[in-house]
Amino acid sequence: MKKGLITSLLVLTFGGGLQAQTAPETPRLVVTLTIDQLRGDYLEAFSPLYGEKGFKRLMREGKVFRRVEFPFYDRDRASAIASLYTGSAPALNGIIAKRWFDRKSLRTTGCVDDASFMGNYTDESSSPAKLLVSTLTDEVKVASGGKALVYAVAPFRDAAILSAGHAADGAFWLNEQTGKWCGTTYYKEFPWWLSRYNDSRSPDLRVKELEWTPIFPASSYTFLPGWRDIPFRYKFDQEKEYKFRKLITSPLANDEVNNLVEELLTKSGMGKNATTDCLALTYYGGNYNHRTTSECAMEMQDMYVRLDNSIATLLDILDRKVGLQHVFFCLASTGYADADGTDAASYRIPGGEFYLNRCAALLNMFLMATYGQGQYVEGYYNRQIYLDHKLIEDKQLKLDEVLEKAAGFLVQFSGVRDVYTTYRLLLGAWTPRMEKMRGGFHHERSGDLLVEILPGWSFAQEDSNDNRVVRLAPVDAPFIFFGKGVKAGRVDTPVNTGCIA
Repeated sequence: MKKGLITSLLVLTFGGGLQAQTAPETPRLVVTLTIDQLRGDYLEAFSPLYGEKGFKRLMREGKVFRRVEFPFYDRDRASAIASLYTGSAPALNGIIAKRWFDRKSLRTTGCVDDASFMGNYTDESSSPAKLLVSTLTDEVKVASGGKALVYAVAPFRDAAILSAGHAADGAFWLNEQTGKWCGTTYYKEFPWWLSRYNDSRSPDLRVKELEWTPIFPASSYTFLPGWRDIPFRYKFDQEKEYKFRKLITSPLANDEVNNLVEELLTKSGMGKNATTDCLALTYYGGNYNHRTTSECAMEMQDMYVRLDNSIATLLDILDRKVGLQHVFFCLASTGYADADGTDAASYRIPGGEFYLNRCAALLNMFLMATYGQGQYVEGYYNRQIYLDHKLIEDKQLKLDEVLEKAAGFLVQFSGVRDVYTTYRLLLGAWTPRMEKMRGGFHHERSGDLLVEILPGWSFAQEDSNDNRVVRLAPVDAPFIFFGKGVKAGRVDTPVNTGCIA
């Protein structure tokens, strides 16, 4: 079955009957570009604003898969990138989200946090140790007997490390506090050329020059009634302590990625011999500063125009440094988008706010009333509730019965659509929806109770004012193969991330 599926994908990618085809020349460099929050509908809607050397070139000359399906729900950047590079769901690769609650420390932990390794140009300690399976980049290393050069460059720490994998030569990301390119001692020694780059050309040295304004006049963009249509202007040196944090949510961050890629290709020797090297890149394509679409409609459209320009620039860099005839290029999306804020009350759309902390506190009171004194709720995070297994064991209670009682209590809360227990996810009857719920569940890292909120309700973050509405509308995630030997075409049938990897 697997062999037949791989053969079918090769036919789709390289075209024609296999008997009539000769094997394509092995590329010197594989470049994987993941654009965080790239939307297929926006990609097409804003196409009149594009040039001919970016998105249009990829769509014209590449093999375009219009919709990639992820095998799990509730994606974020970390879980999506882990799935794209491993071809697996969080149930297997372990990356259920950017952060989750850790039962050992009773605190939240980041998906790439690792105190065993120091940071370079950062005080963050990081490694890919929590990624439990190999990545595409790892397999490039393995296939070459360790000879291949593998690097990752991204605006974000989690994206850089998860796309680099376990065996890479380096993973580099922008420090949102200092504006320097940083890394981790988990990989090889921090490159001398990158230290020199940080001393002469990093964003913190040029922040006074960095300004984002619309490329086109305001009349070139489209707006709905009530949306702001006044041209914007952001000078990042005026943003005080948040200037670099905001920079990496702007399209200028993608230009910084390109600048470092050019330096890396010049100094590292990637793509210079017959051994296939791999360069894993990440761009940002979401709303500026994670604001809503109505707040930054012009910024959103300009983001796609600048993404188009950045891709054209990247292809030009690859052509000059390696030669596009020696490059195999892949473009992917993380397949999610930041949820917008709540709808205005004047629209009278049903909804409300759901507070997980209040829900967890009431659940603990209910369990005490049912089973006696104790702190049954050990922790909660991101719509997941973790119970104290040792307390339940000491009281000689059956965990499955406690979970069923808890789920029956929680499902009565306003705004709750369903509650999934670990036993239901692992042993319940199969349905297509249940399959995706299981895909996002990891038995050691996910909560005992997963609370699903009704669409239209906002999930209120206890530690901030950033409340986001739950949506069930899917985000089209395109995928494009581009390079010598790739037969141009368009595939409308959905394809799974496992097949892509």
